[in-house]
Amino acid sequence: MTTAPDALGHPPHTDEPAVARTYPKPALSAREIEVLRHWLRGDSKLAVAADLHIALGTVNTHLTRIREKYALVGRDASTKTALLVRALQDGIITIAEL
Repeated sequence: MTTAPDALGHPPHTDEPAVARTYPKPALSAREIEVLRHWLRGDSKLAVAADLHIALGTVNTHLTRIREKYALVGRDASTKTALLVRALQDGIITIAEL
C-alpha cells in the first residue's frame, strides 16, 4: 500500500479507523472558558461584558490571555476563527452550541 498522497493531495485510503488527533491544551481558567464560550456563540464583547457583569476591558484581557496561552503551547489563536477552531478541537464548545 502506498503512503503518498494522490494527485489531488488526498491521503491514501486505508481500512484502518481514523485516529483522533490530540493537541496540547493550554491551562485555561474556568472564567476564561466562560468568556470564550460566550464570545464564540456570536455575542459581541460588549454583550459578553453585560451578560457576565464584567467590564469590557476585562473581556479583552481574558481573550488576550487565552490567545497567549494557546501561543505558549504552539497553537496559533490570533483570530476569532482560530479561537473557534481551537475551542472545537479542545471540546470547549460544540458546533451544536453555535
